Amino acid sequence: MTPAPAHRWRKRVRRAALLTLVLMAVMAAGILGLDRLDKAFPPPLGDDVQLSVEMVDRDGQTLRVFANEEGRWRLKADIDRVDPEFVRMLVAYEDKRFFGHHGVDPLAMMRAAGQFFAHGRIVSGGSTLTMQLARLLEPRAERSLGAKLRQIARAVQIERRLAKREILERYLTLAPYGGNLEGLRAATMSWFGKEPDRLALREAALLVALPQSPEYRRPDRHPEAARQARDRVMARMAKAGILDASDIGRVARFGVPQERLALPQLAPHLAEAARDRDPLAIRHRTTLRRDVQASLEMLARDAAQRIGPRVSVAIVAADARTGDILASVGSADYLDDARDGWIDMTQALRSPGSTLKPFVYGLAIEDGLVLPETMISDRPADFSGYRPANFDLTYQGDISVRRALQMSLNVPSVRLLDAVSPARLVARLRRAGVTPVLPEGERPGLGIVLGGVGLTLTDLVQLYANLANEGATPVALGEGVRTQPGTLAGPRPLAPVAAWHVADMLSGVAEPVGSKPLAIAYKTGTSYGYRDAWSVGFDGRHVIGVWAGRADNGSVPGISGIKTAAPVLFEAFDKAGFDIEPLPRAPAGAVRLAAGELPDTLKTFNRVGTGLGFSPIPASRQLAIAFPADGVELESVALADGSHAPVVIKLMGGTPPFRLMEEGRPGDTASRRRQLLWKPTGEGTTRLTVVDSEGQARSVEVVVR
Repeated sequence: MTPAPAHRWRKRVRRAALLTLVLMAVMAAGILGLDRLDKAFPPPLGDDVQLSVEMVDRDGQTLRVFANEEGRWRLKADIDRVDPEFVRMLVAYEDKRFFGHHGVDPLAMMRAAGQFFAHGRIVSGGSTLTMQLARLLEPRAERSLGAKLRQIARAVQIERRLAKREILERYLTLAPYGGNLEGLRAATMSWFGKEPDRLALREAALLVALPQSPEYRRPDRHPEAARQARDRVMARMAKAGILDASDIGRVARFGVPQERLALPQLAPHLAEAARDRDPLAIRHRTTLRRDVQASLEMLARDAAQRIGPRVSVAIVAADARTGDILASVGSADYLDDARDGWIDMTQALRSPGSTLKPFVYGLAIEDGLVLPETMISDRPADFSGYRPANFDLTYQGDISVRRALQMSLNVPSVRLLDAVSPARLVARLRRAGVTPVLPEGERPGLGIVLGGVGLTLTDLVQLYANLANEGATPVALGEGVRTQPGTLAGPRPLAPVAAWHVADMLSGVAEPVGSKPLAIAYKTGTSYGYRDAWSVGFDGRHVIGVWAGRADNGSVPGISGIKTAAPVLFEAFDKAGFDIEPLPRAPAGAVRLAAGELPDTLKTFNRVGTGLGFSPIPASRQLAIAFPADGVELESVALADGSHAPVVIKLMGGTPPFRLMEEGRPGDTASRRRQLLWKPTGEGTTRLTVVDSEGQARSVEVVVR
């Protein structure tokens, strides 16, 4: 090697000495005048950098990320959620005395000066992680002595303001990793499809190497340069005793990722809603579960393609006990214009078809009009000019209430709604936190049981959640953005016994052709004109609702709830990853009675009303409960044996014999007297129903104190 001329050596010595003296002088001046410097030139700390907006699930896992206004993917780092081995390697490679210095490492500076003296050029800049953060906060294109001095001053200022943890977090938020990727989290998601909390050695080593030359070492464009840089990091870590020498050979066998992955884009409709509601928030937390959301989005996309062009599919899954919405799939594909994927069909008002029928049957059971094995007529009927027909235009004649609901027959449902009244049905839906939308100026009519009302898919899932929920308090669904999960004030939409009977009947509906049998209860619906196909089902805890159709409300000939939506429902339960939980247990007094075990008044539904072939009951024979009044408070009288004294129920009108029912449970005997005895079993609110031999039913709610 030819020695350098003497004048070149002297020049290097002078420059190295000058550099060292200047750096030392700046450091000394900084230490002596820090307060004055901070006041005159406060340092940037990164509190105002533009971050990417992020929406996360219940466990903090990322669902969706938006690029910031600069077009960069920049996510805030949390040191507690970064692999400790990566942090250890980063500090050892970039700034091994990071936790001991105050922004500037004098030993590193002298080493850099010595390398400059020996080689005549800058080999390493002696920059600490704090100095690198200062450069990221105040970017400068040139690598001059002035720029270096400014970094030193800023690093000292930053160290006075921030703890080491905060400095690391800010560095890992801003460090460049190629292209428009900034920060460790954006890098791990884009290069490895994961969060940075668990990194393989080869991944950690690559991430340590990338920020030094992010464009030249981009794995997707320069894989060989990226691999070599990674292996150099591994070698230095082994030399420092941080890694085993055997790790080098093991890691060297692996290549580097050669394509960049898309950042998470789940639940796009909800993410847009979150950003619109709180534009200043950087992080939006939801009740969703990322794994469930991802599985059901894929299912909706595949199902829509099977069903046909321009068709969309929406799915909502919820926890009936807590009210948490676990997945909200607004369309088959957010970016598919042909399917109007941008429209969130979980929030769109549509005709629910036959999906409200179970609540009509529940009201009829609660009122003591029917039980599942009660026979009801499925024949043509005229309700003051309204003539409902079954979906297939055929009739079954006399059929049990259970089979009528399972077959979703229209005429029996209208008969029962005529008996319990449409207004009461709407009032019960409101108890469950759902407000049906009627055409302007119209009152609830018999047609609402066949879909003559507007509801959303989320509304339907909320209604069915209150069938699955065993608790005494109605549940309100929420995803943490538009609505919050919780409970609703007031009584349940259906009495426990009635709700259990409805669930029991729905659990007997056969699975769709080709679907795997599941222990769930479910109902389907098809709106007029083949515009909407519905299916809603539940186990003992989870509720899933499916809608299929065209978002523009166009007709899709041939779709139906049972053929189109129900198979998707069963597949959703299978792919959501839920453990199917047993359906709600039978509450006290709820028993399955065979047809022969029914009381005479419940063997056949012979409600006298406006149906074809029936005559109105004269006013003199109309049943009424004279005492107690609805909502009255009764004082309980305790007897010597610890029981409660009976209360006299006084009746007017009606045709004996009369049967008294408590919370939908039929009594053991019928009485021809108009004074019935009821024995309270404890304090609280109780619903009492009296049924006469003609099927008239009257109910009151009393409070026992």
